[in-house]
Amino acid sequence: MADRVTATETAIALIEKLKEKHGPIMFHQSGGCCDGSSPMCYPEGDLLIGIQDILLGEIGGSPFYIHKKQYDYWKHTQVIIDVVDGRGGMFSLEGVEGVRFLSRSRPFTAEEIRELNAEEEAGRR
Repeated sequence: MADRVTATETAIALIEKLKEKHGPIMFHQSGGCCDGSSPMCYPEGDLLIGIQDILLGEIGGSPFYIHKKQYDYWKHTQVIIDVVDGRGGMFSLEGVEGVRFLSRSRPFTAEEIRELNAEEEAGRR
């Protein structure tokens, strides 16, 4: 079954580097107006997760949350976290490395959507 969120090898390598420097980390995709395609990376626990945030999955052993409104737009796609040169959000841990995380996506196949919906329905029971 497809994961709702995954990461490139480059992103996984950066995640490992950040965990070595900062300890456990977490991600949040807000979908705000600025750098909306850039997930923010924080030391785990530095961002309070609200009732409108959904745990989409894990990348590199780190939790990845997304705001419900953003999830509603992207729920038919797999979120793929990559790394590009340049600075992202000023509070995101990777900024000082001269790179930033970037969210890309691909549509799920009809079969993947059926599997994901069935898993989510089973989890509600």
